[in-house]
Amino acid sequence: MNRITILCFCFFLSLIIIFVSTAPDLDGPTTSIIFTTLGRADYAFDVFSLPAQGPSTVFDELRITDGQSVNFNGHFPASPIISILPNQTLIESSGLKRPDESMQTVYVTERNGSSSIYLDIIYYDEIPRNSRRRSALETAVRVQVPLLGTNSEHSNGRISMKDRPSIVGEDLVYVSTHEDSGVPRKSWAAVYLTHLPTGSTRRLTPYGVADYSPAVSPSGVWTAVASYGEEGWGGEVEELSTDIYVFRTRDGSERTKVVEHGGWPCWVDESTLFFHRRGADGWWSIYRAILTESVVIERVTPPGLHAFTPATSPGNKNFIAVATRRPDSDFRHIELFDLLRKEFRALTRPISPQTHHFNPFISPDSTRIGYHRCRGDSNGGKSPQLLLENLKSPLPEISLFRFDGSFPSFSPTGDRIAYIEFPGVYVVNRDGSGRREVFPGMAFSTAWDRKRRGVVYTNAGPTFATESTEVDIISINVDDDVDQPSYKRLTTGGKNNAFPSPSPDGKWIVFRSGRSGHKNLYIMDAVEGERGGNGIHRLTEGPWTDTMCNWSPDGDWIAFASDRENPGGGGFELFVIHPNGTGLRKVVQSGSGGRTNHPWFSPDGKRIAFTSDYAAVSAEPISNSHHYQPYGEIFVVNLDGSGIHRLTHNSYEDGTPAWAPNPIRPVDVKLPKGGPRCSFEDCHWLNNSPNHGVDQQQSEPRC
Repeated sequence: MNRITILCFCFFLSLIIIFVSTAPDLDGPTTSIIFTTLGRADYAFDVFSLPAQGPSTVFDELRITDGQSVNFNGHFPASPIISILPNQTLIESSGLKRPDESMQTVYVTERNGSSSIYLDIIYYDEIPRNSRRRSALETAVRVQVPLLGTNSEHSNGRISMKDRPSIVGEDLVYVSTHEDSGVPRKSWAAVYLTHLPTGSTRRLTPYGVADYSPAVSPSGVWTAVASYGEEGWGGEVEELSTDIYVFRTRDGSERTKVVEHGGWPCWVDESTLFFHRRGADGWWSIYRAILTESVVIERVTPPGLHAFTPATSPGNKNFIAVATRRPDSDFRHIELFDLLRKEFRALTRPISPQTHHFNPFISPDSTRIGYHRCRGDSNGGKSPQLLLENLKSPLPEISLFRFDGSFPSFSPTGDRIAYIEFPGVYVVNRDGSGRREVFPGMAFSTAWDRKRRGVVYTNAGPTFATESTEVDIISINVDDDVDQPSYKRLTTGGKNNAFPSPSPDGKWIVFRSGRSGHKNLYIMDAVEGERGGNGIHRLTEGPWTDTMCNWSPDGDWIAFASDRENPGGGGFELFVIHPNGTGLRKVVQSGSGGRTNHPWFSPDGKRIAFTSDYAAVSAEPISNSHHYQPYGEIFVVNLDGSGIHRLTHNSYEDGTPAWAPNPIRPVDVKLPKGGPRCSFEDCHWLNNSPNHGVDQQQSEPRC
């Protein structure tokens, strides 16, 4: 065999190896989407508890859940439920012989790429009662049981968000989003009851209505929820305009509105509810409703601090547990409020003063207070930081990933990802290696040139700014100099030039600009910018905002978000237009005043991924950390506007989706170093101490 033959053989062998290593699994997904969730990579929530009687020390805090994924919104069942669970083999093999000596906790978890409800039974029979502290409990026998199995509602590939679980007898009551409301901007959140021994599931919420934050009365007869009733969501991102409804737990009948303006209900007895609302003075406070023939409502916690997400226990009229934000702290904490003395007692602040603590719950005997917080480094490395977190996708042909960064975009070959860190533009290999900063300034949005290797476009300047703000399109050659890549300014004069997207032939860039006094779309030379010989020409024109543009892979269409049907009204619809300015048409309308943003074409140009409030909100925003737009979910739609499918189900802010040029195997991709940073923020609107007598105005970011 001569040298040329050997070289040719080696060349073709290398091609075969590359093809085999990158070819999609024929039985797996054929395309992939990545997106960003604000702050989610840093959560690392676990469920913890402290004794109600204090004062407590750090050694009294017990971590109940196992450090895997994100675990939150717990519930202590009133009685042992081991005997009613279908998988008795698992329980028998664990050695759990005396359920009365176990701690049982039901909670929401996002492990394995989807939201589910688990029961953890922790058995400490061999541990002396006076030494049930953190180290002892975390080494005890643990039985972990998914409560919603293959016979329940989430079978047949129906992905959904789960929330606020509670056990009553043999039944699990919870929120799920697995049924499409069928109406834009109508929430999919509804309350369901699943019979645990059989998996049989009943919807308790009427169709056409959304319910949040269910709480079952001590007898199990009644369930209270926060609900809009038939009016629906009005676009709120802080306090939802919900009322409190009560209905029979067994079938949802006898549904009655008992309180106007309230959320997060909880029961003390069959006729007493606690709930939260933001008062006319601007402070979030806890209120009590006595359900008699005429409902009596009184404010329980005083102004001067925010108190919300109350928790009660059966028959306990001595204290409640609440989450608080005090003016002298940047962190959310759990406190007990003495109903007789009308005074607070700090529970978590003396132990972890600089950690957020969420959504308390109380054991049936009132001896322990549960809550969730970020576990930090205490999890023994069970949850490494992920570059790409694989999520279960409702569409089997699409693999879905949450990306740790904002505005991600793929290189043409799919081997690298550019993204934003606020500040800074970064590039990382798809396997998590080689992460480096390529531009240090404030920027938002990224896009790769499809012909010139290593060229990334972005816009340098502040986000959510006015038309006259100095923001310019730049191109960065990320391969020019590893230590200090060069960049070139393509627009001049500022005027909020943003969201660049190159044409597939690499000759042009479409972007939005405020140079006319309104944000419209323009096209310019991709190499020389508006100074080039080809200059710049206007694509859209009008007294409205056209923004967030994306050029289709075949070059025929440009997708963008626009408020042209109601300029300045806050609503954005999804449109497409030919690059020559013809063929304008609407693809998606997210209801009256809705928001449909950040379109991105699929590699074959036949579908568009986008983020939207099309499914409204799925939970009360105050029960989470900060999200500017807690309604954001990822959807896909056919180019002709048909076939809208919801891909994500959560109560977070999902946004900036990007379609990968090649399919990605549905597995997590870890970063080489680091774990959860616990660096997320609490709700920004809790930072201000309100003025008495002044309602706090809600606002949405500008595009």
